[in-house]
Amino acid sequence: MRAIIQDEYGDVDALRLADIETPTPGAGEVLIRVKAAGIDAGVWHLMTGLPYLARVMGFGLRRPKTKIKGREFAGVVEAIGAPGKRAHGFTVGDEVYGYCEGSFAEFVCARADRIAPKPASLSFEQAAALPISAGTAVQAVRDSGAVKAGQSVLVIGAAGGVGAFAVQIAKELGASVTGVTSTGKLELVRSLGADHVIDYTRESFTTGIRLFDVIIDTAGHRSVAELRKALTPHGTLVIVGSEVDAPVFGGMGRPIGASLKSPFVGQNLRMLAAGENAGLLHSITELVDAGTLAPVVESRYPLAEAPAAIRHWRDDHPAGKVVVTVA
Repeated sequence: MRAIIQDEYGDVDALRLADIETPTPGAGEVLIRVKAAGIDAGVWHLMTGLPYLARVMGFGLRRPKTKIKGREFAGVVEAIGAPGKRAHGFTVGDEVYGYCEGSFAEFVCARADRIAPKPASLSFEQAAALPISAGTAVQAVRDSGAVKAGQSVLVIGAAGGVGAFAVQIAKELGASVTGVTSTGKLELVRSLGADHVIDYTRESFTTGIRLFDVIIDTAGHRSVAELRKALTPHGTLVIVGSEVDAPVFGGMGRPIGASLKSPFVGQNLRMLAAGENAGLLHSITELVDAGTLAPVVESRYPLAEAPAAIRHWRDDHPAGKVVVTVA
């Protein structure tokens, strides 16, 4: 099969297209014929090996533990591991989506408890944009943020992969949503349901003039002290992203520091550690089927151009998701 592989940590130049052996599903696994795969921040971090903390956490100290890139997919069940042909509730030919390691390939083995039936109304490309970003948004808004009807919610990075979903979910829960983004993406954020938009290149939202019950920070560029100025006295800050150039710990210091400070202040300062499981995928599907959650696919790249897709995601900060089409 064809796959995008990596022998050493590095930039996109470390990636190459290769012909390798098709994997065989083991017990509790399903072999998927991949149709499309999404790109997220984790792809970049596992490719570069940065921050170094990721290597210590089991992703490979000197070189990537998993050579094939990609962490989410949509595709068709090709084969099922033991114990049988309808093991785990899936059968050959089922259209599914979910989480895995190595989705930038024609085939991938995924654990059966990390996949779910693909939303019938979506294409494979649209479904591949959902698992990580939409799953993270659900956990940030519904679970950690505990957003309720009538609350005011600020989504920072509202046009990004996670942010675009967070806007839609918060709106569905009955909140008044304000999205923060750049000039060229304001209309997109409005179209997602935001009641108000803020162009961060022209306007500050940390002046304290307007306070929010919940802040979902997917961008990670502002200090916790700044963000607290925009939070009500008993409001909740959920830190989703912390993309800073710190080679050892990356942006982990900011959310960890916020969590440690939280018990001593009136505000709830929370770090999101997002999970990945079939139950979460079913929650996403329910939102899609209800017509309240729609993926924004900014661009599509063929498998051979996956390195260019990753570079575009990193350098150009696209609105929505970048997807790799495989078959």
